[in-house]
Amino acid sequence: MHTEKTSLHERNLHRERYDFKALIDSHRELSKFVFVNPFGDESIDFANPDAVKSLNKALLKHFYGIFYWDIPDGYLCPPIPGRADYIHYIADLLASVNGNQFPVGRSIKVLDIGVGANCVYPIVGHREYGWSFTGSDIDPVSIDSATQIVDKNPSLEGAIDIRLQTSSKHIFKGIIQSGEIFDATICNPPFHASLAEAQAGTKRKLTNLGLKKGPKQVLNFGGQNAELWVEGGEEVFVRQMIRESAEISSQCFWFTSLISKKTTLPGVYAELKKVNAVEIKTVEMAQGQKVSRFVAWTFLDKEMQKKWVKERFQR
Repeated sequence: MHTEKTSLHERNLHRERYDFKALIDSHRELSKFVFVNPFGDESIDFANPDAVKSLNKALLKHFYGIFYWDIPDGYLCPPIPGRADYIHYIADLLASVNGNQFPVGRSIKVLDIGVGANCVYPIVGHREYGWSFTGSDIDPVSIDSATQIVDKNPSLEGAIDIRLQTSSKHIFKGIIQSGEIFDATICNPPFHASLAEAQAGTKRKLTNLGLKKGPKQVLNFGGQNAELWVEGGEEVFVRQMIRESAEISSQCFWFTSLISKKTTLPGVYAELKKVNAVEIKTVEMAQGQKVSRFVAWTFLDKEMQKKWVKERFQR
């Protein structure tokens, strides 16, 4: 009997505790990392990057039919259940304007800002809802890695387009083309304001896992500069995103971004007020002990929303 992690979204495939037997059946290599912990449960060492990567390979193969998945050493290895949650809440957001029916199929287009080397959001979004994705990133190595994942999985063919952002000053500019339409944008912004802050955050994680703070272990969580920190932190990044969204206000229904720090919210709301966003929602997602959230905004008034839904969601 597997205990439910009831804090995850009701459609999240990862609500139950990891079934390591089934996961090992999908990905044999995982067996070498699994052990029985002092509570008598099977587990892995979450501070070991190889173990976490192997778990992710098993989860993506078992639940999403992804036969090839890899990331370069030192790159962010994300927790799949939390990533899946954001996607399911985005489906709810789209359903909220569509008579509580979430739209499915390739005609629904989502832009993932900062797709990373792992490409996890597009994988989950396409496999769960059939949506088409565009993933952008400023790091060429991430772009190469995400492109390989797409190219080597026939189930993703034609569903995910990976684009390099060539300007560190811009987020949507240079990525969203003239006349291009998206139903939603998603983003997991770099939340630290400096490299030192990012390293301190990693040390805290390791301490919480009961590990030493040695320099070697600091690398275990992975994450390149662009993935973990940006000058000014997530608030500066998201405010820039909001300003740019106002310039393409009719090209996307819902702009969204994860916000990791509650203290970021007032600045985000102030920026949204400045650009005259028509509707703003803050959606809380509880994941275990941690509460995360995303902010969603649109420039479409009720009439424009109805027209959009009729033309794009109800085909």
